[in-house]
Amino acid sequence: MTNHKTDWTPIIKKFVAIVGKNGVVQRREELLTYECDGLASYRQRPAVVVLPRTTEQVSEVLKICDRYSIPWVARGAGTGLSGGALPIEDGVLIVTALMKGILDIDLENQRIVVQPGLINNWVTQAVSGAGFYYAPDPSSQIICSIGGNVAENSGGVHCLKYGVTTNHVMGLKLVLPDGSIVDVGGSVQEMPGYDLTGLFVGSEGTLGIATEITLRILKRPESICVLLADFTSIEAAGTAVTDIIGAGIIPAGMEMMDNLSINAVEDVVATGCYPRDAGAILLVELDGLKVEVDTNKRRVAQLCKQNGARNITTARDEETRLKLWKGRKAAFAAAGKISPNYFVQDGVIPRTELAGVLREIEALSEKSGYTIANVFHAGDGNLHPLILYDEKVPGALEEVENVGGEILKLCVKAGGSISGEHGIGADKNCFMPDMFTYTDLETMKWVNQVFNPKGLANPGKVFPTPRTCGEAANAGKTTEFESIERF
Repeated sequence: MTNHKTDWTPIIKKFVAIVGKNGVVQRREELLTYECDGLASYRQRPAVVVLPRTTEQVSEVLKICDRYSIPWVARGAGTGLSGGALPIEDGVLIVTALMKGILDIDLENQRIVVQPGLINNWVTQAVSGAGFYYAPDPSSQIICSIGGNVAENSGGVHCLKYGVTTNHVMGLKLVLPDGSIVDVGGSVQEMPGYDLTGLFVGSEGTLGIATEITLRILKRPESICVLLADFTSIEAAGTAVTDIIGAGIIPAGMEMMDNLSINAVEDVVATGCYPRDAGAILLVELDGLKVEVDTNKRRVAQLCKQNGARNITTARDEETRLKLWKGRKAAFAAAGKISPNYFVQDGVIPRTELAGVLREIEALSEKSGYTIANVFHAGDGNLHPLILYDEKVPGALEEVENVGGEILKLCVKAGGSISGEHGIGADKNCFMPDMFTYTDLETMKWVNQVFNPKGLANPGKVFPTPRTCGEAANAGKTTEFESIERF
């Protein structure tokens, strides 16, 4: 690691020689642009930002970082919500936003090769004319990049049926922390040997940087139908979710929003589709052969009515379907309408535990005095509680972070996880011991050390350490943290 006395003049000259003058950002006021990702409550200005355009440039930049033992963080579009792209003080931020090319499209074999800076939605746009699409669709898909999706193993509305990013990445060209270039995976879904592609996806930039990504694209289904059911209570909607999955129906997507989120969305987006007096709404998308969709549509509607659904709206044409989904996609942004700030979490629970966990979240809200809006990937139990607060109130951020931590602990206690798609980053690393044993964490760190022996790649993220989690807050666990940090 470096200290605060790094002489950046010769190093920046080397970076300029690699990426050009316009590819290096060093003016203090310009660096403000990069001081945080989507988790804006955590901020740290980097010493310098480098914007490469090719694999070879990334390699040369990392070789310099390796030679001078300079820590670095990779960043895509900066939309992450866990502080995964939070810069390191006196470190380099490597931004892949200019690497946005489509390198190859192979429709016959249903694959596309892209650079990491390509926007998620652009992948579908590139192949939609031929009847294909890219399934992983985070709510930020119009601005988030594929490289960031790979780093965080992002999901989205359609992950229930089609899986998250790792299920659609076939191969990667990687630049490791020492600057070496390697290829993992390949042009088919299953390759012999170790699953290094699966290891890298979701590693949050701690193992290297993906510079070329081979993605699987899918043929558009024959028929698509979206149902919107509104309920008087969120518990009733949750029971409907359990019953739908229990009936053997796997929707392409199944999302839930509570009353607070519904009204925030209608205030901002004005879809006109979401009933403001509903306790919760459930969005269910079905796709496949027309006869299959027609059959499942009737079954889903019946199950929703059995659980107290008041009204059910059905949309088959694309314009109406997009209108129904528009509100859900805008839910996070709409929260800004009802609160100056919000803190979002990303826990996962078994679907059958949904009603009970929601009651406990409500109790946490009442106890803490902070309003919590709830948005869910209901089908796979991925919760996105938004804790509303005002950062101008002294101590408010610390208090909502504590509430968020309690929600994560509830998820683990219910048999779930502390992250579904946002990653661990700088936000949740202190909660890793609540989910994993010391032996688990030690094993993960050994794997990390194989790729990242100097600890230069995104240090301070994912793994709990005294430096990142605080000595006092973790008394009793400090010895284990120190051991994990050292070896």
